Amino acid sequence: MLIRIAPHGRGVRRPLHTWLKRFALGIAVLVLVPVLTAGIALRADYAGDYRDGTRTRGRDALWLGHAWVDGRKKDTDVDALAARLRGTGLRDLYVHAGPLEHDGTLPPARYTRAKWLIGAVHRELPGVRVQAWLGDQLDTESADGLDLTRAASRSAIVGSARGIIDAGFEGTHFDLEPLHSGDRDYLALLDRLRALTRDRGVLLSVASHQIDPLPALHTVAGALTGHPKYWSQEFFGEVARRVDQIAVMSYDTALPLQSLYGGAVAEQTTLALEVTPESTDLLMGLPFYHETKPGHIASAETAAAAVRGVRLALGRQDRDREHFGVALYVDFAATEADWTAYRKGWN
Repeated sequence: MLIRIAPHGRGVRRPLHTWLKRFALGIAVLVLVPVLTAGIALRADYAGDYRDGTRTRGRDALWLGHAWVDGRKKDTDVDALAARLRGTGLRDLYVHAGPLEHDGTLPPARYTRAKWLIGAVHRELPGVRVQAWLGDQLDTESADGLDLTRAASRSAIVGSARGIIDAGFEGTHFDLEPLHSGDRDYLALLDRLRALTRDRGVLLSVASHQIDPLPALHTVAGALTGHPKYWSQEFFGEVARRVDQIAVMSYDTALPLQSLYGGAVAEQTTLALEVTPESTDLLMGLPFYHETKPGHIASAETAAAAVRGVRLALGRQDRDREHFGVALYVDFAATEADWTAYRKGWN
């Protein structure tokens, strides 16, 4: 075997492609090791047995599409919905009554059949509450959208909520996206909405982004992509203290396997339980839709995997918590498999 000996004081000169290969290998290691570590951690979160007491508390919710308030749905549809929900833990219906205009206003023409729906639900499902689901795109990542920094926009949203309450809805459920972590204007809006809803004796509910699985990940993600995606755990807690209900949109994770997705839901449940007041209903979102798109792999993000993740985390973290449930997204895309996973896994 021939051995090359470098001259004293000099290293062997290697071709450029050799250095490039080593550099690429180093980058791969830096990327893959954290990814593999995170995968192992999520898989561990998804392992184990259920503990007693990790089933519905009768505080679950369902997001319903706009067809329920614009005239497309009839009494027979309410009958079918009631048959579907009887015997489950469903207590709240978030009915899409928006979207808000970009100035925060909401034309009453968008929910002309609200009175009919509320009456029909109360007749067929006594004790189930009907809330108005209101949302809009914020201008945080584009030039077009609702600007929460404007006091006039926030005042208009409060006025829209007042109109919803006057129409008979038993709560206002807000989903404003993309909402960046630490948004003080959003917190100021919630303070005003809470004063209104308490005065009128109805609920204030919000949908939330997911919580940072790692400290400051939202800051890094925002710097790299312009879309922070996550809220800090501290900000999530600030929001949760201002509302009656907070529903985590615990889907669209881009994870490729059910075990990893279920582990992520377990992690989100744990993080949310740690900072949500006992008096606030914490609801974990279940994916009842099957569109495969960037950020959402339908074969991985299943209702069954989410239910398992929720139950495992609840048993480990706070199995006696009463103000807890799941929220099902969304009625018009749900399959029999989704409903079976909810009924058998959670009820």
